[in-house]
Amino acid sequence: MAIWNSRFKKSLDETALKFSSSIDIDGKLYAEDIEGSKAHVKMLMKQKTVSMNDGKSIIKALDEIFTEIESGELKFDWKKEDIHSLIEERLVEKIGEKGKRLHTARSRNDQVALDERLYMRKETTNLIKFVTAFQKALLKKADANKETIIPGYTHLQRAQPILFAHHLLAYVSMLERDKERLFDSIKRINISPLGAAALSGTTLNIDRNYSAKELKMSSIIENSLDAVSDRDVVIEVISACSIIMMHLSRFSEEIILWNSHEFSFALIDDSYSTGSSLMPQKKNPDIAELIRGKVGRVYGALMGVLTIMKSLPLAYNRDMQEDKFHLIEAIDTTKDCLQQSAQLLIHTKFNKDRFEDELTGDLLLSTDIVDYLVNKNIPFREAHHIVGAVVAYCVSKKKKLNQITLDEYKTFSQKFDKNVFELLTPMASIRSKKSAGSTSPKEVEKQILKWRKLL
Repeated sequence: MAIWNSRFKKSLDETALKFSSSIDIDGKLYAEDIEGSKAHVKMLMKQKTVSMNDGKSIIKALDEIFTEIESGELKFDWKKEDIHSLIEERLVEKIGEKGKRLHTARSRNDQVALDERLYMRKETTNLIKFVTAFQKALLKKADANKETIIPGYTHLQRAQPILFAHHLLAYVSMLERDKERLFDSIKRINISPLGAAALSGTTLNIDRNYSAKELKMSSIIENSLDAVSDRDVVIEVISACSIIMMHLSRFSEEIILWNSHEFSFALIDDSYSTGSSLMPQKKNPDIAELIRGKVGRVYGALMGVLTIMKSLPLAYNRDMQEDKFHLIEAIDTTKDCLQQSAQLLIHTKFNKDRFEDELTGDLLLSTDIVDYLVNKNIPFREAHHIVGAVVAYCVSKKKKLNQITLDEYKTFSQKFDKNVFELLTPMASIRSKKSAGSTSPKEVEKQILKWRKLL
């Protein structure tokens, strides 16, 4: 019989029970459910609502149930409806009437809200570790590519030369903000709803702060209605996962582009590539493509919970049962993709010689010529116009910037002299950068040292 069935003359129809059962999802929260129950019964013991003898029996049995679940001895049965019911029924089977005291001054509403928060606290901490591991992989690859030059892009058009290390460090910086969002969310996650009961609190003499302290939570959610009726922290965590996945998708897209024959810059190891069932020459970047594709799962999870919550009146509604599916899906997918992104990068080699010769004299050095004229006291807008005309001339003549003569340069401005040709290598462009955080070797080295210390 269901734990809520005391006032019903009929049991729930079996198809309806199967439809409403959530144990296949919330079963993953068994450790958190048992942890919360142990803290709750310790509080009941302190308040003398449950005797020391009964409380110790409950805690001992809960530890045994944990071991039974871990070992696979206790199987999940959808007819038990949810993990809370399964654990409570098993508890009563083990110790009889004593087990029925566990749920005193508690509802499944505050129980599941607590389980979710304990789960998010643990998994948010795990996510931070996975983000840091990927940052370390990026930093190591950046350190190995401090002299590798690539074209930087805007609008997927060549813009200016940059160090590949600088490019990789941009992702390290993005991921640090992702970690900050996760760290910040823990402040709101780590607040206890336990003791709010169904929605209005309880007439029994409980100590909510004591159980919160037992669970190493910073405080309690003071409004009992709010404690059981909102899922904003779930939305916040999935939102943080969505931003992480967006960053991983951008990284994956670049790996895919660089791995193409047209770029010929990245070579993914065979252990992180696949072939074609038809075309024997193919070497496909499937792992990067899957990471890019799995973003849809996490975005879908975010929209799923937002849609569930958007019109719900206070307090708890059964719709909210569905949030756990989206939460677990988002966290598991993000962890997997962070791990695979790190391994994909580790197992990818980059061609240091691919771009430097090709970029010498390339039109992407045009901005350096603009700065050259500005340093000769020509206003920026005028300098930009002059160099624009030089670029148009090069395009019409099918020449690079270093392939036209000084006399040709002087037709555009008498300020040009032979020193202009010293600018027309990508490394000269990179070394000339002076601003903090730029792609200059000095600034890149400074960034690497900073991240090495922080990580």
